[in-house]
Amino acid sequence: MVATTKQLYDRAMGLNDKERAELIGMLLESLEIETDEGVEAAWLLEIERRVAELDSGAVKSVPWTEVRSRVFESRAR
Repeated sequence: MVATTKQLYDRAMGLNDKERAELIGMLLESLEIETDEGVEAAWLLEIERRVAELDSGAVKSVPWTEVRSRVFESRAR
């Protein structure tokens, strides 16, 4: 039996957060997308900059639940 996309999705939603994240990573890696190495390098620098800001306390992280609430509130306006 071949599973439909919806069936696969439903089964994946039964996984815990870590397992779903691993599955997402595997699926993304399976895509044959050409990437510009310059863009990859720029993203790595940006990630390093943001992590350094978090580590130094220059910026504060915001919990996802709060971000999601803000997004929904702004869209409702």
